[in-house]
Amino acid sequence: MKYLIVGLGNIGEEYTNTRHNIGFKVLDALIETSSSCFEKKRYGDVAKIKFKGRTLVLLKPSTYMNLSGNAVNYWMQEEKISLSNTLIITDDLALPFGKLRLKGKGSDGGHNGLKHLIQVLKTNQYARLRFGIGADFSKGKQVDYVLGKWDKEEEKNLPELIDTSIKYIHSFATIGLNRTMNDLNKNK
Repeated sequence: MKYLIVGLGNIGEEYTNTRHNIGFKVLDALIETSSSCFEKKRYGDVAKIKFKGRTLVLLKPSTYMNLSGNAVNYWMQEEKISLSNTLIITDDLALPFGKLRLKGKGSDGGHNGLKHLIQVLKTNQYARLRFGIGADFSKGKQVDYVLGKWDKEEEKNLPELIDTSIKYIHSFATIGLNRTMNDLNKNK
């Protein structure tokens, strides 16, 4: 069985270690646990790892956040992976920092990457792991906050949250969306 695991983010040094790039950061941590590495391919950096008999195709889109759907659609077709075996990892302002929530469907919640995915895939019925980044910004400062670097307290807590995100990925690929939501969502 193959799974497409997509970490949303923006390419470029200026976006490294920003809240909006948590999807990239989670996949970077996941790849460190394997003997694989990312390769530059069409529409993104791609790696393949094995986990309990499954192949996980990891994708960090190079299309920038607002065009993420193009990369996801291309790699689903290229690898012949169904939407039900696709997981999107994204930042979420609506959740407090450190809250993780796996969902099987939903709106874009004002997130441009998810908005483009819904447009391209023509459905909002896909699994997404929402990584809470909080909403600690003043009026009109949302973009600065989302594209801002983690503060010291957040930075200190990231390793444990990223490890938990990897548990969600592994669980999604082995026991599926519904059981993972039942098992892990209640714990966070």
